[in-house]
Amino acid sequence: MVNPPQIVDLDDFDRRIIAALVEDGRMTVTDLADAVGLSKTPCQVRLKRLQQAGVIRGFRAIIDPAKLGLDHIAFTEVKLSDTREAALREFNAAVRRIAEVEECHMLASNFDYLLKVRTADIRRYRIVLGEKISALPHVASTSTFVAMETVMEAGHRRTKSVR
Repeated sequence: MVNPPQIVDLDDFDRRIIAALVEDGRMTVTDLADAVGLSKTPCQVRLKRLQQAGVIRGFRAIIDPAKLGLDHIAFTEVKLSDTREAALREFNAAVRRIAEVEECHMLASNFDYLLKVRTADIRRYRIVLGEKISALPHVASTSTFVAMETVMEAGHRRTKSVR
């Protein structure tokens, strides 16, 4: 059984720090302090506390997948033949090893998992589906939905539309 996450008590300054870092994770502590209305040292202490509490899990570059030739997104529903805890753990461990799977969510639905899969094109997706996803432990069936346009991703709204 999965333990629920421990909720961290945040005040207004903590929320402002988080919001500022979501917008620009590379800002200096001095700039962050200015943005949230604190002096540098208290801001630094709060930032460290948020990191230690696991609220801020890390910092990373946000890559444009299209510039890498990876602009094909498919969502794959996966139904398992066995949903006992051991089978779920086995599936979870195996799906984490598929590089093309960006996200994997267990759902309360008529299927068990929803995967977000990113590849170069439909042909590559077909190979990933046939050789990797379908070969995962306990997979009984899959169903695919191909994204035609990404309107919002990772919390950032796209302002330009293809027309």
